[in-house]
Amino acid sequence: MTSADHQPTNRRKKVLVTGATGYVGSRLIPRILPHHDVRCLVRNPDKLDPAVRDRVEITQGDVQHSHSLRQCLEGVDVAYYLIHGMGYGDDFQKKDRLAAEGFVQAAKSCGVERIIYLGGLGDDNDPGLSPHLKSRHEVGEIFRNSDVPAIELRASVVLGPGSLSYELIRSLTQRLPMMICPRWLATPTQPIATEDVLAYLEEALDLPMEKSEVYEIGCQDVVTYGDLIKMYAKERNLTRILVSVPLLTPYLSSLWLGLVTPTSAEVGRHLIEGLRNPTVVRDDQARKIFSHQPMTTKEAIHQAVQQEA
Repeated sequence: MTSADHQPTNRRKKVLVTGATGYVGSRLIPRILPHHDVRCLVRNPDKLDPAVRDRVEITQGDVQHSHSLRQCLEGVDVAYYLIHGMGYGDDFQKKDRLAAEGFVQAAKSCGVERIIYLGGLGDDNDPGLSPHLKSRHEVGEIFRNSDVPAIELRASVVLGPGSLSYELIRSLTQRLPMMICPRWLATPTQPIATEDVLAYLEEALDLPMEKSEVYEIGCQDVVTYGDLIKMYAKERNLTRILVSVPLLTPYLSSLWLGLVTPTSAEVGRHLIEGLRNPTVVRDDQARKIFSHQPMTTKEAIHQAVQQEA
């Protein structure tokens, strides 16, 4: 049975969006506002999109500070957790874990009915799984093992202007006619369009569930990171030459990316560490459970380039 067999509830829910000023959260809010009452947890209210600022309830706080969590979760039916700690420094895994544990405790005490978490793809049994992806999976596990039912959506590269991964691809392709590329460009991945991520997140709000679940989501095809660069170049009518060498370590790669993109070397390092791991959909339950079906990678890149304009 798919979610298409169920009619969404007509009851307006109180929905909390954490990461409301981030890439995904800021785009999700306008989609759910017509149907639900939205509360945003933000560190800086001034960064909230002016188009929705007067239409949402704003709570200033931080998931790192437990005293603000009960206030923002009081009366909430569904909570979106769209936060990760790559920018927290070398101890981001500990901070991610403590934040998730505090969030779960507060959600349980406030009677939250559901947590929806956007995590990352990757094989849990991979001994070489990057710290970034391990942390994403650990947070998802904390949510799933709690007393609050949780839906964990696992995604890889999000293709859309403003997405960190997409901006790396765009910057590299636009600035470097010839690229000396590390081995990770041959790593298989199953990216996903921004619009598809948002559709899954929106549908997860009313998705019938009996217990916590993990759903892996991605485009209809598997590609490599080198393929993404080539596809973007073709869409923009650019000629690019890629020369792969095994010499650039993830650390050196992040420094290299820091020179040619607006991304900091610190965040780039964590991101590149994750690019060495295959991030593909190994369980296609999402295609059976969700009514939404994702587009192809080619369609996603075409859409993203159109949105750039």
